Amino acid sequence: MLAKRTSKNQLTLPKAIVQAVGEAEYYDVTTENGCIVLTPVRIQRADAVRSKLAELGITEDDVQDAITWARKRT
Repeated sequence: MLAKRTSKNQLTLPKAIVQAVGEAEYYDVTTENGCIVLTPVRIQRADAVRSKLAELGITEDDVQDAITWARKRT
């Protein structure tokens, strides 16, 4: 199958290719022996949340304390 590169370096993936590998919003792009290799990447939302919590230095204990605080009856 052919895919044409536009002047803005964009490609439209053929429908049959997308159906064969499954829907993905993002692709990891690498080169291998002079070929461009696209690998579908499925972003795991939970992993993104865990990474952000780690980046902010929020621990499991902090989360548990917040849950306990939020569940307190006033």
